[in-house]
Amino acid sequence: MTETAAASTSFSPEKTFKSYTREQGEAYAQSRRGYHPKLYETIVDYHTSHGGKLDTLLDVGCGPGISVREFAPRFAHAIGLDGSEGMIGTARSIGGATSTSESIRFEVSPAEELGSQVSPPIPDSSVDVITSATAAHWFNMSEFWPRAAKILKPGGTVALWTTSSRIFVHPSTPNHELIQASIYEHLERQLAPYVEPGNMLARNLYVDLKLPWTLEQTVPGFDQSTFVRREWNRSGANAADDEFLMSQYTLKLEALEKVLGTASWVTRWREAHPDAAGTESDVLRMMRTETERLLHEAGVEEGNEVITGGRAGVLLMLQKKA
Repeated sequence: MTETAAASTSFSPEKTFKSYTREQGEAYAQSRRGYHPKLYETIVDYHTSHGGKLDTLLDVGCGPGISVREFAPRFAHAIGLDGSEGMIGTARSIGGATSTSESIRFEVSPAEELGSQVSPPIPDSSVDVITSATAAHWFNMSEFWPRAAKILKPGGTVALWTTSSRIFVHPSTPNHELIQASIYEHLERQLAPYVEPGNMLARNLYVDLKLPWTLEQTVPGFDQSTFVRREWNRSGANAADDEFLMSQYTLKLEALEKVLGTASWVTRWREAHPDAAGTESDVLRMMRTETERLLHEAGVEEGNEVITGGRAGVLLMLQKKA
């Protein structure tokens, strides 16, 4: 499937993360990296510059609560929603608190419902900021936007962000060109059959993500003039502001393998190859082994195998009409 075709494919529900067990949720929480404080500062500055208050935060597709836990101390109240019981179970076990020392509320709810079926339900016109970290590409946006318009306060903000799945190996990494080619072979070619349209929306930095005014049935409650799109590191050049979402990193190969193991397309590959998953024949283990070989070939000593890499990313922000 080509990138263009995948990105234009109609919405298909996310099933991989939704079916995560508590154990998988815990592994996800341990392996996934958080976000840079600059991200949250940018969202708060945007929101407050339009007169927004910092009372209630709602994080959608929260998983085990990574971003809402980091962002909550800026708000009096915070709620995390996710469609996976395993993810929410993990989020509740880890916990988190707001600026008023109130516990973050975690509930199982699809993004399309935005807490309308939880008890008590999230009231209309009660939320100041809605966020979604690396998850909006799994939402049915034609249902998400109307519900978001209802529960946001007038002047409330929606902030959606993601990083691309593509890994760019920085030239400072020994043998970086061959390592880049090896990563491409394993993550792009071998895993291609397990990449879904939602993955492509993220990889293409939400260029085709449906917005309130691009839906077939538009949602008039949002102010298009307030829309902000911010990209960084699209070419993998590791620009000066790439710390915006911690998109540049130096990792040991073991840690890189664990991070990539939380990706949905890797999960699907492992489900299709249960005998190879976690063995030397695992797609990520083969990538790691080949990367180690290429680093050793370049003179890196055993035990010092790290790579410096980067990812592209995007942040979308818009405001409900006051």
